[in-house]
Amino acid sequence: MAVDYAVIVVYLAGMLAMGWWGMRRAKSKSEFLVAGRRLGPWMYSGTMAAIVLGGASTIGGVGLGYRHGLSGAWMVFAIGLGLLALSVFFSARIARLKVYTVSEMLDLRYGGRAGLISGIVMWAYTLMLAVTSTIAYATIFDVLFDLNRTVAIILGGAIVVAYSTLGGMWSITLTDMVQFVVKTIGVLLLLLPIAVVKAGGFDEMKARLPSEYFSPFGIGAETIFTYVLIYTFGMLIGQDIWQRVFTARGDKVARWGGTVAGTYCLVYALAGAVIGTAAKVLYPNLGSADDAFATIVKDELPLGVRGLVLAAALAAVMSTSSGALIACATVANNDIWARVRGAVGRGGADRGEAGGGEAGRGEVDEVRGNRLFILVMGIGVIAVAVALNNVVEALTVAYNLLVGGLLVPILGGLLWRRGTVYGALAAVVVGGVTVVGLMAAYGILANQPIYYGLLASLAAYVIVSLATRPTDEAVLTAWRARLAGEAPEEAGEPAVSGLVHS
Repeated sequence: MAVDYAVIVVYLAGMLAMGWWGMRRAKSKSEFLVAGRRLGPWMYSGTMAAIVLGGASTIGGVGLGYRHGLSGAWMVFAIGLGLLALSVFFSARIARLKVYTVSEMLDLRYGGRAGLISGIVMWAYTLMLAVTSTIAYATIFDVLFDLNRTVAIILGGAIVVAYSTLGGMWSITLTDMVQFVVKTIGVLLLLLPIAVVKAGGFDEMKARLPSEYFSPFGIGAETIFTYVLIYTFGMLIGQDIWQRVFTARGDKVARWGGTVAGTYCLVYALAGAVIGTAAKVLYPNLGSADDAFATIVKDELPLGVRGLVLAAALAAVMSTSSGALIACATVANNDIWARVRGAVGRGGADRGEAGGGEAGRGEVDEVRGNRLFILVMGIGVIAVAVALNNVVEALTVAYNLLVGGLLVPILGGLLWRRGTVYGALAAVVVGGVTVVGLMAAYGILANQPIYYGLLASLAAYVIVSLATRPTDEAVLTAWRARLAGEAPEEAGEPAVSGLVHS
């Protein structure tokens, strides 16, 4: 295992080095939280693909392939569809808003007062997303070093917290690009063909497995519909995803770069399902389907290659974990703590960044404050991850709250002029309460909570919006100006120079 250990150690050391380098770039709030809004198409595509394809997409995707065959691709496929929809229909408008959080967008659209409660819901989602990603370190480090679960979580989590705290979005962007390359080589170019060859090729796989393993809908229509409802729509409104959209250099980068990343996700989804199907042929009696990835890597790959593929799994987990962590800290600082202190005015614009991007005292303080929040949230995430056992339930709760509470007011704000702040607040509260109540009644993993939660949220949004006064015309005028990108002075963005063309 010495060669495998060396590969992993070099990879982890590289992540920390990227964090140190990113710290030198992050001199303003915009640089620290959204990489200066300067990413070009290739870097944007790579980092967007990296954040959405995490441990659930890699280890979990292979596990679904082991359990259901090719139709196990649907979970990750739904993620790719959501990213495509976001990129094609909404990303350009989102990027032009020049905000940092989803809650700031809601304040802009509805004239304030919607941000705090939506921020709390978004914070809970990003926290649980970071926790579930952090727990996945235990699986990988157990295969690598036979480490205790708690030690593995602390080790992996500490590395992510370190590089994220040092350089913010710049560090995360650089590490995500490395992770994207490692995942592509490790999973698509190495593990996929090796797994198929070891299983005897597709003909042998078809001969040894039931025919439903090769049906595109074998997992069931209801399950596919639920995946689309939760993950496709979840991609449209998650802070972790929007914060990456904010890093794009312009409309075209956000649209076409995201489209490339979404297409990559579709390929990755099919690859994971095929690997899981091959694992079913090789190891038909595994105790848990989620062990399929680690087992096939440990037993079937040669030295060195095994280390690279495990590094790919680690890259998948780290990219999602770091993206969720900075999203969690950004929401906690900008949408909750600052609002409680009365420090955030209406409009959600960048502050303290005028004057060509020169970092003044205010900028330094803001970077320091956001860095502190990442550190504090990171320690909290590690502590919760150590204490938590059921990852699937935690992730389900997070996505149910996100989609059930925030999907309607966010998309309604983008698509329906008549929506009001009271309608938005009603949608968040009614949708969230309905989801929580139905999860208690039917069980966390049931489908009913998200179905009825969305319907209740939509009904509350429409009824209350129509029953209350329309949004002030001045607010809507300012909103349309921001959507059109016509208010850079109000947004306070620094002059763009030294654009990232990678």
